[in-house]
Formats: sequence, C-alpha cells, structure tokens
Amino acid sequence: MISEISLHKLSIPLIEPFITSLGRDDDALNVVVRIQTDSGIVGFGECSPYLPINGESQETAYLVGQYLAKVLIGKDAMDIDSIHQQMDAVIYGNKSIKSAFDIACYDIAAQAAGMPLYRFLGGNKNKTITTDYTVSIGDPDQMATDAVKILERGFPYIKVKLGKQGRTDVIRMRKIRAAVGPDIPLRIDANQGWLVDEAIETLQALAPLNIEHCEEPIARWNYMSLPRVREASPIPIMADECLGDEHDAARLIALGACQYMNIKLGKSGGIRSARAIVQLAEEAGIKLQVGAMIESRLAMTAFAHFALCSEQIVHYDFDTALMLREDPVEGGIMYHPGGVIEVPDSPGLGAKISEEWLRKSESCRFSR
Repeated sequence: MISEISLHKLSIPLIEPFITSLGRDDDALNVVVRIQTDSGIVGFGECSPYLPINGESQETAYLVGQYLAKVLIGKDAMDIDSIHQQMDAVIYGNKSIKSAFDIACYDIAAQAAGMPLYRFLGGNKNKTITTDYTVSIGDPDQMATDAVKILERGFPYIKVKLGKQGRTDVIRMRKIRAAVGPDIPLRIDANQGWLVDEAIETLQALAPLNIEHCEEPIARWNYMSLPRVREASPIPIMADECLGDEHDAARLIALGACQYMNIKLGKSGGIRSARAIVQLAEEAGIKLQVGAMIESRLAMTAFAHFALCSEQIVHYDFDTALMLREDPVEGGIMYHPGGVIEVPDSPGLGAKISEEWLRKSESCRFSR
C-alpha cells in the first residue's frame, strides 16, 4: 500500500531555446512524483506539462497532483486500474500529471515483480531504439545550419519543426535538404500550423524532398478533415496532438485519418492508456511512434521501456533530454553515438531523481 507521496518541481534550463509553431521554451518545467509503499519500494514518475497541448503547466500539475496524492495514500500502487479510477474521480482530464503517477505505479509494480519495466509490459529487446534529433523552426538558413550540425553529430534521422507559413516552410525544407544531402531521412512536424488547403499544397510541394512523414499538419480539433489531407498528401501523415487516449485512436482509425500515430504518455495519461492505443494499432496495422515533450532522462527511460512492448512501434523521438543543461537522473537510459539508446535491465524503471535534486526542489509530501 502507498505510505508516502511527494511532488517535486523540476526546473532545468535548456542549452538552446526550443521553438515550434506553438511557442518557445527556454526551460523544462516538469513535475516529479515519488511514491513509496509500506514494503519500502519507491517508484518515480515525471511529466512535462505544456499549456498549448495538454492545457497544463508546472504550476497546475503541481497543484492537481496534491489533490491526487491525498486520495491515493493508503491505496494499492500495483492496482493500476483502480489508481486511474481514483484519479479520474477526483478530476477530469489533467492527463500530464496523471501520467507521472501512472509511471511511478508501473515502476513499483515492475520492481515488485523483479522485472525491468519493458519485460513487465510483455516486451523484449528485439530491436534497436534510435532517436532522431530536432531542428527548431526559424530562419531557413539557420535551420539548414542546425540540420548540418545534427548530421555531423551522427544522428541517423533529422526531425524538422514547421507550421509557420507553408510556402516559407517549403523554402526551409529545400534549404535543409540541399545542406544535408539526399541520403539522411527527414521528418517534419507542423504542430497544427497549417490550414487544410495550405497543408495539402505544402505537402505536395515537399514531395521531391524524400520526407518520411509529417506530424499533425492541421489543427487538432479539425481531425475530421485529416482524411482529406492524408488522401491528397504524397507524404504519410502521423497523428499527434489529435491523439490523446485510446478513444481518440479508435476515432482516427475509423476515419482512416493517418498512416502513423504518435503516442506520448503525457497525452494518454500514462502507460495504461498507451497500451490500449498499441492494441488498437496492432489490430488496424497502424505503425506507431513514441514521442516526448521536454522530460528528463527519468520519464524518457519510461518511454524507452514502453517502446519495446510492440513491433508496431517503429519510430522514437527521445531527443529532448539531450537539450537540458543539467541531468538530475541516476541510472536510466544511456545515449550512445548515432542516437542509439540503451535501456536498463534492473527491476522497474531503473532510474530515479538524485537525492540532491530532490532536496533542492520545491516539494510537498503526503503520508499516512
């Protein structure tokens, strides 16, 4: 049973600003959840709330987390269905902070079973996880320069943020392709930045540039128009912001809206709902990406464990932990040259926030 829960604000400056069509980030403003059981097992979870996507901020997640902690004290951390029922009874939505509790509970359950989390989820190490690295949106020439730096660092895939004026986005991508050469795969993410006709026009103009896929080309609320974009686009479409939980996935699949879906635990509410998305995708033959917001290596480790649970998961967007100026995590995934990620084999997540960071963070604690 849960004997203690603490919430911690985790604030880390970025090495450089991270800029998308939705805004600019200079810091990772996250919340860490630490859960301890009567048997002495400690589980960690983390979320990176983002106002434009999930309607949560560090402040709201920290506050709502206190409501959740009060009702979860004394509950069975390993009864994850019940944990979610309790959280949903307290408040609707707030999937980001709920995902941090979810990850911590899965960490505890996997530790109790004596398994690394990926094995607890039914996965195995039968594939290599290789992350892309992202170019922020901005001046076309600067974006081309940034793309060359990523190429020189040895990353095998480059992801490019677009969504600010389709015609300018075409110029951006032409300059990037010319700068990096014809071979390295390019992926694009419009972050809802285009209108429907603009999206179609832009994607058709980008066809000669050998683009692997495009994430969320139009506004998330306009998902009923996504099949039209998919039909007209020579570039495969990946649903992102319009995909939250398994109910969203079922709608997108029924509509035939996309060839790919991007799972983020901060959108789904955690691993429990994300597993339901995977099951639907497996049944429909939809390929998946597991993505991230601006989490530290703690949550990124959970994402990597989860990414090993299904063959349908073929793309991995785990670069943002490399953008942080400091690393508060002990254990966890290791980044190797070429974007290759090593997932730990110790029980549970195999990652935690260092005691030094926990002590210096703003925090609150609840116990029996």
